[in-house]
Amino acid sequence: MSAEDRFCQTPGGGEICYRVYGNSHRDVVLLIAGLGLQLIYWPEEFVAALVEGGVKVVVFDNRDSGRSFYSDTPVPSSWSHLLRAKTDGYTLSDMAADVIALMDSLKIQNAHLVGMSMGGMIAQVCAARYPNRTKSLTSIFSSTGSLKVGQPSLSGLCALLKNNSRDEKEFVENYVRTMRLIGARVDTNENRHKAYARAAWIRGGGERINDGISRQISAIINSGDRTRELSFVRCPTLVMHGDVDKVVAPSGGYATAAAIRGSRFIIIPGLGHDISLPFIDLMADLIVTSRMIIWPFLEQMRV
Repeated sequence: MSAEDRFCQTPGGGEICYRVYGNSHRDVVLLIAGLGLQLIYWPEEFVAALVEGGVKVVVFDNRDSGRSFYSDTPVPSSWSHLLRAKTDGYTLSDMAADVIALMDSLKIQNAHLVGMSMGGMIAQVCAARYPNRTKSLTSIFSSTGSLKVGQPSLSGLCALLKNNSRDEKEFVENYVRTMRLIGARVDTNENRHKAYARAAWIRGGGERINDGISRQISAIINSGDRTRELSFVRCPTLVMHGDVDKVVAPSGGYATAAAIRGSRFIIIPGLGHDISLPFIDLMADLIVTSRMIIWPFLEQMRV
């Protein structure tokens, strides 16, 4: 599948880069990527499976990633991240507002929001704060922001904090090594990871990717514990998590589902912290099936 990069403006003047796949008259699934990841992260097979399932798919670069705007706030240090210190930067709420700005630009009244990792957190904030714009929420290996759940393993934490690459070669090596550590047990397709990293280094403007990741980590820290806010989510919600996730422990998924009334929680054996090829069909089927069968049934029950 192919689509061109397009751009829209946020109310603050920043540009968001996005792509659209599928028929314009269908329901919209909006995919929200995780920490430091770009719109090209989503596997073509995953997007194609969703489109074949009967939806239009919109993908985009979060602020401080890819071809979207990079903020001018000071770059936080690794020490501030380790100490969980809040900074003067933005929050997940600001990133959620970017999602709404994108929807406004595309004249999308409401959408099925699907977010992974940090993208799941952004989708959660959207569902809680913009209920009329959210048809359903799918939160994939994400968490609530509580320090009591979803914490990374020591190796996962090191992978998160080691994000300073000086050139393309080092960036590719770091990304492949990270995915080898945090990905699924059964996914050894390193060529896919190398291809993504090479393209991401160019799209993201090289070394500035490091600064963007640091600011996004601070956005998560600045947002704190969102468990109470999740209690305001009223849309149909699907929570997915892998049982071997080293970046966001499965307890983060359990806590997310527990905080959202009526949500459906699925633990996927063997899945790590990546939309891995062996699990694409299963994950896409769960999203499509939920949209077509489970969510309408639940909506009828609410009436």
